[in-house]
Amino acid sequence: MSRLPRLTAKQAVLLIQKYGFVFMRQTGSHAIYRHKSGIRITIPIHVNKSLHPKIVKSMLDDIKKTND
Repeated sequence: MSRLPRLTAKQAVLLIQKYGFVFMRQTGSHAIYRHKSGIRITIPIHVNKSLHPKIVKSMLDDIKKTND
C-alpha cells in the first residue's frame, strides 16, 4: 500500500466538499460534515498542522463508501 498524503484541515475540507459533504456544525475545533447518504466525517481544525495519517485513512474510507 502506498503512503497516505499529508493533508492540512483546509485541504481535507476542500477534498470532502468535492465528494458532496456539506458542513453541518462545529464543536470546538471539530468540524462535522455530512453526506446526503448519511455518512459523517469529523475534521479537527488546527491551523498549520497536518492531520494524522489515521484520520486521513478514515476520511478516505468514508469517501469510498459514498461512491459505492
